[in-house]
Amino acid sequence: MAMALTRRDGATPVCGVCRLHGDPEARQRWQIGDDGLWLLRHHPDPAPLAGWMLLDAVRHLGGPVDFSPAEAAAWGRAVQAASHLVRELTGCDRVYAIAFGEGARHLHLHLIPRYAGEGASEAWAVADLYRAVADGRRPAADPAAVEMLVQRARTLWKDEGVGFSLEP
Repeated sequence: MAMALTRRDGATPVCGVCRLHGDPEARQRWQIGDDGLWLLRHHPDPAPLAGWMLLDAVRHLGGPVDFSPAEAAAWGRAVQAASHLVRELTGCDRVYAIAFGEGARHLHLHLIPRYAGEGASEAWAVADLYRAVADGRRPAADPAAVEMLVQRARTLWKDEGVGFSLEP
C-alpha cells in the first residue's frame, strides 16, 4: 500500500479529492458511481463542459506507480467504461484522458468530451478552456444541464450496467 503523500515540511496535506469524496453534498451533486477502487464523478462547479468527468482512485494515491495489484488489474476496464459513458452521454466524437496530478496529488483522470469542429475542446486548447472558465472569461457549463447529465449517467450506471467492476 502506498504511503500518504507529504509536503516538504513533513505535514500531510489536505487533499481536495479526498475532501470531495467525503463531502455528502459533493457526492450527491456530482458522484455517478464507484466500485470500491475507482470513483466516477462529474467535474464540480464551475464545470468547463457538461460531460467533463473525473475518474478518481478511491484510495489516496499519486498515480499508477502506487497502484495495488487489484487497482492495476481494474484500471483499464474502469477507464474504458467511464470513457464509453462520457461518449454515450454527450455524443462527443472523442474522449480525451488527461492526468497530471499537480493540482491535487490524488489520482484523478480527466475524461473530456471532444467535439469535432469545436476549437475550444481541441487538443491543448482544452487547457485554455479550463483556465478561461476558472477565471470567468468564459461561462461554465449550465449547472442544470450538468445535473440532468449526472442523473442520466447514474441511471445508465445502475440500470444498464455501464459501471465498471473488477469482473472481466
